[in-house]
Amino acid sequence: MRIARTPRAVSAGVPAGDDAPRLRLRMRVMLGEAIAVGPGKIALLEALQRTHSINGAAKRLGMSYRRAWLLIDELNAALTEPAVRSATGGAHGGGSELTAVGEELVRLYRAIEQHAQQACADDIARLLGLLAR
Repeated sequence: MRIARTPRAVSAGVPAGDDAPRLRLRMRVMLGEAIAVGPGKIALLEALQRTHSINGAAKRLGMSYRRAWLLIDELNAALTEPAVRSATGGAHGGGSELTAVGEELVRLYRAIEQHAQQACADDIARLLGLLAR
């Protein structure tokens, strides 16, 4: 667990404010030493779901197209079925979309985060209470 000061951090028991300490749970699913599923890959899937484009998702997250493509390739290789399906070129260009597996992966990941946050809310509040303000 890390303490973060970003807009996406989830607060527990602390009034909102830029300087308020917050705790962010950062779940990673490992396959050997590699991160098969983690917060960056899930954020990329969510951005792709909005933009229908690997390039658009990469720009939205401030990463290169190549980096985004490699992350999606790693993720697809780690799953029993791909999370992303891409179409190439054509009159209107290509595009990408989440498969049913990709949509379920995002849903499950976010649900687990939320359940963990709720289950640990009292301990998180006590931990944050130990921090200087």
